[in-house]
Amino acid sequence: MRTLLFFLIAVFLFACSNSVGVSPFDYSARVTMGEDTLPGMVRVNTGGAWVALGTNNPLVRLYERPEMNVRLNYDFSMGKHEVTCGEYNKRMKRTKFRTLTCPSDSFPATTITFYDAVLYANELSKAEGFDTVYTYNKAEFDVEYHCWNLEGFVFRPEVKGYRLPTEAEWALVAAANWDMSKGWTAENSKYKLHDICGKADTSSAFCDLIGNAAEWVNDWLGNFRDMTVTNYVGAPDGGVLGQRILKGGSYRHSRDAISIYSRGDIYTVTSSTYADYVGFRLAFGPIPDATWMDSDGKASKNRIVPLASSTTIHSETGTFKVKLAFRDDMTGNLNYIDYTGGFLSNAEIVDTLDVYHPEISPDGEKVAFCTRFEGVPGKSELYVRDLNAEGTNLVKLDVESAAIPRWRVLENGDTVIVYVTDADNNKDEAAFKKGSTWQVKFENGKFGKPEKLFDGAYHDGISEDNTLAVSGARLLRARIARKGSTVSGSAVDTVWYDSAQACNASLSRDGSKRTLFLDFGGKPGQKFVGEKYDTHERLLIADSTGKLIQSVAAPDGYSFDHSEWASGRDSFVVATLTNANGAHKKIVLVNLSDSNIVDLAEGDELWHPSLWIIGSASKNKGAQVDLDSAGAYFEYHPENLMMAASVELAMKLQAFWAQRKDIECVVLGSSMLMDAVVDTMITSYKTLNMGVTLSDVHLFKYLMMNYILPYAQNTKILVVELAPGLMFRSQFQYLKYIREYSPGLIYDENHLDSTNADTIAAISWKYSYPKNLFVQDYMEDTFLLPSNSWGDTYVDADIKRMGIKNFYLNGNLGILGSMKEEAEKRNIKLILAITPRNPAFAKTESFGLFGPSREVANQIIEKLEKNGFEIFDENKDGEHDYPPEMAYNSAHLSYLGAYRFTARLDSLLKTLE
Repeated sequence: MRTLLFFLIAVFLFACSNSVGVSPFDYSARVTMGEDTLPGMVRVNTGGAWVALGTNNPLVRLYERPEMNVRLNYDFSMGKHEVTCGEYNKRMKRTKFRTLTCPSDSFPATTITFYDAVLYANELSKAEGFDTVYTYNKAEFDVEYHCWNLEGFVFRPEVKGYRLPTEAEWALVAAANWDMSKGWTAENSKYKLHDICGKADTSSAFCDLIGNAAEWVNDWLGNFRDMTVTNYVGAPDGGVLGQRILKGGSYRHSRDAISIYSRGDIYTVTSSTYADYVGFRLAFGPIPDATWMDSDGKASKNRIVPLASSTTIHSETGTFKVKLAFRDDMTGNLNYIDYTGGFLSNAEIVDTLDVYHPEISPDGEKVAFCTRFEGVPGKSELYVRDLNAEGTNLVKLDVESAAIPRWRVLENGDTVIVYVTDADNNKDEAAFKKGSTWQVKFENGKFGKPEKLFDGAYHDGISEDNTLAVSGARLLRARIARKGSTVSGSAVDTVWYDSAQACNASLSRDGSKRTLFLDFGGKPGQKFVGEKYDTHERLLIADSTGKLIQSVAAPDGYSFDHSEWASGRDSFVVATLTNANGAHKKIVLVNLSDSNIVDLAEGDELWHPSLWIIGSASKNKGAQVDLDSAGAYFEYHPENLMMAASVELAMKLQAFWAQRKDIECVVLGSSMLMDAVVDTMITSYKTLNMGVTLSDVHLFKYLMMNYILPYAQNTKILVVELAPGLMFRSQFQYLKYIREYSPGLIYDENHLDSTNADTIAAISWKYSYPKNLFVQDYMEDTFLLPSNSWGDTYVDADIKRMGIKNFYLNGNLGILGSMKEEAEKRNIKLILAITPRNPAFAKTESFGLFGPSREVANQIIEKLEKNGFEIFDENKDGEHDYPPEMAYNSAHLSYLGAYRFTARLDSLLKTLE
């Protein structure tokens, strides 16, 4: 089961403390719910009602607050009950998709991913003669044939067909039908599913909105804002991870843990999540003027949808190090999609500048752009800013006019931007020559002194060897250096392509001096292709002499526009696709080696794409390492069962590289010690907490031998967690996953040494990692947890098999012994630390959540003490003084407990000075 590990983690990482509550509901709007012409559906006439999503309760999770009002000004249909196993199988057995094995046809269909539910809705729409609400390019399945990804997935709210209900629709219906007595919950379910509507009565319009199976809704998970939104359909995308929403709780959840505002489960929920208590019900009907709202609270009627996953990008280009920047012509803002790290993020940089012709820098870190587009005369401004969600460090070039920026790396390693003084079309030669081409050095976030190269506005590129420059829009002009000279010296200006109309020219950056361009179905192009075609229906490529050498046709129903070479790879082109109405609906990647076209993004008007692929940055001065792997300590892969830990470790290694020369004390532990030590509060030694969720002695030693000892040579103290329950594991239960999905770790194992450590340290800080992969509810910008209580004494281990003679236990005790020996060789003191557990465990047989028995745990502690280990034991076999407010749950301290634990650890360390 894909989410099995997340279940194991989440059982102890989260305490379900949501209180029972009903969101405010506008009953005065007279919502009516009655018979529907669609079988199994109830017609909901909203009457312009509003419903509140979220709550103002400060104790709930961040994405469940604040309260936000949603008004629905349309009617819709919704299933009386969850889709049953019998209904699901009846429809899906006629398709290539999976069917279910259920104890009863009347059971809810569960063990269903979000995408499984989407496929069912589409199949039902097709069967009943409706259009499909959901479109996609490719379906991907795991070994059990659960659909874990729909490549190019798009929800089309305007389509009349079957779909999942939006969160607002579900909450509107639930608020009018909320009755805890009519739900199968942990109090009455005997922890198992039941037939649908088993707790309903004849007066119920809907059943099982509470309990039985939790339900997928349609929306991506996004943040709420204190405002009113009409026809809200969630976030425009699911963020880095692609998080989804579950509503209504299940037979596993207690009544106190179920509320209308609850949006998730005890673990991270994505489109590929499935469990035996997660099902779905259907809705039907178009949503007029649907509104999405991004994480900044900006509501929008349009959105930009990434269509290719990072996995597809990697498959096509051979790397995850890919970024796409473009103009959203509906807003005039710069947008970008970042595929690096194996996950994608989609961001819009919102400000007052009108962005045209963005181009990503050779290192992928910055973007240059201008304020006027090609073919339009007039003055333009040129800017450079960081390519991040905030668009930080904005810098303006202080010249009268500068347009169409293009980055270059010169032979001496300098990075420059080539620009022209006027971006007007070049049909009139005299007007064209009035403009000029310039370059300016850009270094350390600042522009240098601009340098004029030559007359003529050649804004479509200069070759690496400085012997060719090109310009498109209306004619394909070329400036060719005379033998022994450059385009800045003695050169000839000419017109290629038989003076036929051309545009969107782009000169390659690989030294081949090929020119990419579009035309208007001109005779030279038709002669080369061998058939007639319409405007912009062909990508055309000319060699260094202007001779046509290749052509690629646009997909049926589309034409190309805004075509550009991708930087870093010589066989890729990025372009927009326009539909029959001239709307720029898509951005695509074109592989010239096989003419394959990959959809990258969809929107209303997407202009001027720039695609950066790792490769060009390798020309930079001082490059000593593989920029595709070095410092990249996390890549997103759905198969990684330790994603949360992988992200945490990547962030901890970034901190290590930044502080390594000053570190005197390193803390190594699982989340229990990570959440218990506030390293900035340690006054006795400069301390770094490198704790990582669920980690064990295998990772502790790995970090010690590969990083701490060789590269933090001022280390005097190692504080290592002693978690008896985690001492019964092999390296294949944890470390295997951490290594396998970290190209940076593997790179370091093979290449890291004292000669390149500083370079790798600097590169590591260029990466950002998705915090929404965390499975703990950390307080903002910390690894600390809010105050809660000790909660239950749940045991997630078979303690009967965890004996003192266990093979893995004794091997792991040996690892601790070898760590102690290695530390002592370097005069480093190693201290074992035990964090407090729920004191109620003292009344049970188990030492804690992961076992072992208290008897075996105490034997382990005694054995280590006899072998000379100093043990800082704050659990004291449950007889500690950490009250409930100092706990987050049965295994973790809250920030209050962390303050006490850290202060006492600091006192111990001071005795060692």
